Amino acid sequence: MHDDRGLVEARLKRVLDERVRPAVYPESVPLEVAVWNAPGIGTSPARAESRAWGTVLVEEGLAAPVTPIAVGDLWGPPWGTSWFRVSGTVPREWAGKTVEALLDLGFDENMPGFQCEGLVYRPDGTPVKGLNPRNQWVRVGAPAEGGEEVVLHIEAASNPVLLDYHPFVPTRLGDIETAHRDPLYRLARMDLAVFDETVWHLVIDLEVLGELMAELPVDSGRRHDVLRAVDRALDALDLQDVGGTAEAARACLVDVLARPAEPSAHRISAVGHAHIDSAWLWPLRETVRKVARTTSNMTALLDDESEFVFTMSQAQQWAWIKEHRPEVWAKVVKAVEGGRFVPAGGMWVEADTNMPGSEAMARQFVHGKRFFLDEFGIENDEAWLPDTFGFAAGLPQIIKAAGSKWLLTQKISWSQTNTFPHHTFQWEGIDGTRIFTHFPPVDTYNCAMKGSEIAHAARNFKDKGVARHSLAPTGWGDGGGGTTREMIAKAARLRDLEGSAQVVWETPADFFAKAEAEYTNPPVWVGELYLELHRATLTSQAKTKQGNRRSEHLLREAELWSATAAVRVPEFAYPYADLDRIWKTVLLHQFHDILPGSSIAWVHREAEKTYAAVAAELTALIEKAQRALAGQGTQPLVFNAAPHTRHAVAAGGAAVAAVEEAAELSARPDGGFVLANGLLRVEIDARGLVVSAYDIGAARETIAPDRPANLLQLHPDFPNMWDAWDVDAFYRNTVTDLVEADEVTPGEGASVRVVRSFGASKVTQLLTLAPGTSRLDILTEVDWHETEKFLKLAFPLDVHAERYASETQFGHFYRATHTNTSWEAAKFEACNHRFVHLEEPGWGVALVTDSTYGHDVTRTVRPDAGTTTTLRVSLLRAPRFPDPETDQGAHRFHHALIPGATIADAVREGYAVNLPGRGVLGAGPVAPLIEVDNDAVVVTAVKLADDGSGDVVIRFHEAHGGRARATLTPGFATTAVVVTDLLERPLAEPQPTDGPVPVTLRPFELRTLRFRRA
Repeated sequence: MHDDRGLVEARLKRVLDERVRPAVYPESVPLEVAVWNAPGIGTSPARAESRAWGTVLVEEGLAAPVTPIAVGDLWGPPWGTSWFRVSGTVPREWAGKTVEALLDLGFDENMPGFQCEGLVYRPDGTPVKGLNPRNQWVRVGAPAEGGEEVVLHIEAASNPVLLDYHPFVPTRLGDIETAHRDPLYRLARMDLAVFDETVWHLVIDLEVLGELMAELPVDSGRRHDVLRAVDRALDALDLQDVGGTAEAARACLVDVLARPAEPSAHRISAVGHAHIDSAWLWPLRETVRKVARTTSNMTALLDDESEFVFTMSQAQQWAWIKEHRPEVWAKVVKAVEGGRFVPAGGMWVEADTNMPGSEAMARQFVHGKRFFLDEFGIENDEAWLPDTFGFAAGLPQIIKAAGSKWLLTQKISWSQTNTFPHHTFQWEGIDGTRIFTHFPPVDTYNCAMKGSEIAHAARNFKDKGVARHSLAPTGWGDGGGGTTREMIAKAARLRDLEGSAQVVWETPADFFAKAEAEYTNPPVWVGELYLELHRATLTSQAKTKQGNRRSEHLLREAELWSATAAVRVPEFAYPYADLDRIWKTVLLHQFHDILPGSSIAWVHREAEKTYAAVAAELTALIEKAQRALAGQGTQPLVFNAAPHTRHAVAAGGAAVAAVEEAAELSARPDGGFVLANGLLRVEIDARGLVVSAYDIGAARETIAPDRPANLLQLHPDFPNMWDAWDVDAFYRNTVTDLVEADEVTPGEGASVRVVRSFGASKVTQLLTLAPGTSRLDILTEVDWHETEKFLKLAFPLDVHAERYASETQFGHFYRATHTNTSWEAAKFEACNHRFVHLEEPGWGVALVTDSTYGHDVTRTVRPDAGTTTTLRVSLLRAPRFPDPETDQGAHRFHHALIPGATIADAVREGYAVNLPGRGVLGAGPVAPLIEVDNDAVVVTAVKLADDGSGDVVIRFHEAHGGRARATLTPGFATTAVVVTDLLERPLAEPQPTDGPVPVTLRPFELRTLRFRRA
């Protein structure tokens, strides 16, 4: 037979595009359209909480006066809201036919989730469904007689397209304060139309078979069977009467659609999904509406499709619906009760997992899981993080401690260098906890049930021969939209189809249970799941990151001192509601496009204001509790919120601090200055660079020979794509050492002040040697006005180290300093929390920080064969997309170099820098609420139980990487203690106690104890 594949395939494409798809709606009549353009942010007469989101109440939009607008007219300035009223009459000759309203706001079908969107309401305020570029229809019904009046209202958001066909172009549209006010969209279609369901099904039949055909081997019999069936169907179709011949065309396809899949076919659990970024290329206020639109669509689909299952993560988004869209919430609650609208993930938001601190990561699960338990009685067993930019090595233990056992993500498939070797595996964290983990081989969290996606999932699946199940999150995401009826129809045909993987709708829990049962001995991956992409998210938007770090530590203080006051001072009331609300605000801003600095200017401008408000409120809570504890008096007390005794003040207590002998400042013969305190001697040359940091006790130099430290280095920074997200390895090819100083002068006390200018920017540093410690404090203030530049602070160290430690949640994690393999070479920018530590046997160095996360470590061998290990912290970047003014302005950083440091020193000094003492005049010392006799056991939280019982909750972990024994001594009367999970639920029977409690911990083990008060 002659090969006519190309001819038939080209025929199929043209007939589908030009004849069959247009025939889905064979008859239409125009609707009348009128519009009301809502006033700008803050001008709505509606209630204050609505104005805070920059929108108006539904009842106001429905009742607003409208003016006529026609198809073809422009509407919608950037970030505007317009309420359309569409009305019309169903023609009487359409009696008995299915009628739909086609409502095209000016959509580009390639931009679902990224442009204008709408939510359709009936005149009584009942939400109907959302409108987006891939979902433009609203079912009117099948009128018995015709002549029915149709009235619909559309709350339409004219969100600008910021990630366009030419991506990463700098734009001022990312903030309502800088965007123009010209309309963006042109009303495209507003019709009532007859929906021909038979033609629509023919479209799906032909799409499924055409897509299947393209994935089958050219020499396979199945491909040619499908080809001939499609050819016959097209022959049976009268292109001048598609509706009248569609049934005959479909009949030609019955046999090839009915042939079952091979017994060995891959099995895909489709999960309805709409990954909605809680903020990204839109502000937080718009996400509230995105969630309402998407959930309205999904509840409607669940009513229509009996096998469909939809899942939604991020308890914050559920809470937004409940608070701001009660009419949508009612539908969601009903759908959840039906068992097919499934809360997933058990986290407050789909957070970044690299940068949030220990307690914050724990609270993501505490608040997320508790919301679903309180609202629906549902316990989440899975962590659901499809789009997070890599996973810290401390996360498995946190997932388990929250009562969960599975993890799903997809993002690792984006890695640029190495292909991850598994799709289903056990992920082992720093403490040895293992979590059953799945990476969907479909390699997208926006699966549309295309044949290419299904075939890719089956081919790509790494675990063939030992497992055969994978998961496909199905639906338009990023900006929302969710699953469509077309996806569901395709999945129905792929349920059991020869040549394809088998597709069935299932909940995440059903998938994981099957996958775990069939793969009883999966491979193990130990350590972090590092994403070889988006490394610059550890640095972009420094003020957002500083706000997060500061908020985490303020929350620690607020809980600690409020709990202490509530136990010790009878009239003091623990601020349960305030702390709960503030925690949720901080957790929201850990979303994986806010904390990483990859959102538009609007998001980060609001975040800066939010963090300032959080700091003010938490500081007030802290001061109130400390005043209650200190009492009336004149003693200069210092409150120590760190987990270690400091200057004779116990951890978690207050006392008069011991005075250490001050360091000395002297002139250096060759210019510059010398700082010394009997423990450390630091030489700063005339350029303001640290040329020596001599550990007196160890008789050991810290700084590499002829390689000054405290060296600011400037690189060009123009990645190939994803500007705010990425830094590409070639940035290191060009570097400017900023060695020229405007001033090097004595500062106040024993300190040196250094001023440098470069480009349009200025840096002022204050180098101080703290009394009584081997710690050189470096305060760096940068007035930053560079563009597409990367600023680093370098410390070349005379240390021979093949690996180094970075703090992560509830411990630390080791990375290689060498680049033996592509896996190690790819980690050229990595994350730390409060410290980085390098050592050779018997001696080490730590660098601690109060707010930076990104760093790199490299090693070189000198001519004398000695090894120099260079640690560089990342300070600032200046990408132009999506925020063209990223990081412009003033910044302040605090770093400290600790020569001779052990891991224990690094842990202690990291807390010291982030939790400075607070001075309060009072009557006398305040004893800690809990005392721990081993510094290896670090307390991360002291609080009252969330249930209001008055129980005291202590969370702690082993922080040095070894086994530890400790005694916890409560500073209050107790009757019992119980080990709990993160949600403060008992894991064992309560043990009676009225005094100290001994504990034994594995390396990095996390534990939560709940003390019942007498």
